[in-house]
Formats: sequence, structure tokens, C-alpha cells
Amino acid sequence: MSEQATAILAGGCFWCTEAVFRDVIGVSNVESGYIGGTVENPTYKQVCSGTTGHAEAIRVTFDTGVIGLDQILDIFLATHDPTQLNRQGNDVGTQYRSAMFPADEEQKAAMEAAIDRAQPDWPQPIVTTIEPMATWYPAEDYHQEYWDGEGQRNPYCLAVIPPKLMKLRKSFASKVKS
Repeated sequence: MSEQATAILAGGCFWCTEAVFRDVIGVSNVESGYIGGTVENPTYKQVCSGTTGHAEAIRVTFDTGVIGLDQILDIFLATHDPTQLNRQGNDVGTQYRSAMFPADEEQKAAMEAAIDRAQPDWPQPIVTTIEPMATWYPAEDYHQEYWDGEGQRNPYCLAVIPPKLMKLRKSFASKVKS
């Protein structure tokens, strides 16, 4: 039976992880936002300062009849570097940490299993954390669907996102929208 489910994932820059999941079959929505911090209704500028405790994250909504949580998590762990602590490439700080935020114990178990499945693919230990669910704050409107608009003119995005999309297409070809 098919139903909509969500997963909240932080893998560095949310523009970059959002771009990957917008191309996945069965994903109906990807929203960029902030989670895991102490400031209510944080702004992008506040989160980028590294002082709020939030992670840049995405909330992925998907059709479980088309793609399962395990596949979502496998794609997540393969398309960013889960072995880097509090950074992704040149983005450094706890706001760029690799983290997952389970909605319940079932999601937590799936996330733990996904890390175990992915570890053999990485030469260093995976440092992705599984953190308690916290208040989700959608990012400002201009961050939503960023790659489809401004991102394709942004040098940072042009350097970082296409390799992630190539890895998605190579490693998960049957799960990519045409």
C-alpha cells in the first residue's frame, strides 16, 4: 500500500542535497530548512553564523509505494561525504554536519541500518549522526528549488551539484527521473 512519508536529512549545503532528491522517482517534495538548534525561527544568516546549533537540512516527502525509506537513505549516504565531521567540502561548521532526524523508532532503526550498509563504501568511518527530532523551520523562500533557478548561475553550485547528480545517475539509475 502506498502512502506519503517524510525523512529529514542534513548533508551539508541544503541547495546541494535538495537538487539530488528533486531528481529521484517517487519524491513528491523537497523542502530546505533548519533543524536541531536552539533559536526559534532562525534566519539563513543566523544559521550560517554557526551559533544557533541548527543544521541546513532537507525534508524529503516520498511515495512509499514507489521508493522506500531504505533507498532514500542509501541515496543520501552515497551522494554526500558522510565521513566528514561538521563540513562538506569548503562548507565548514556544525550547520553543515551530516545528520538524520528520525520521526520514530522505526525510522531510527532504518537509519542505523543504512549507515551499516554504507560503511563498506567509504574508506573512513561514517560520522553521520542520528539526532532527536526537533522543530523544523522551512528556509526562506529564495532557498527553495534553488538549483532549478538561481543555483545554475551560482559558481559554488555549479562546482558542487553536478558531481552529486552524476553519482546519483550512475549509482541509482533506476531511481532517477528522466
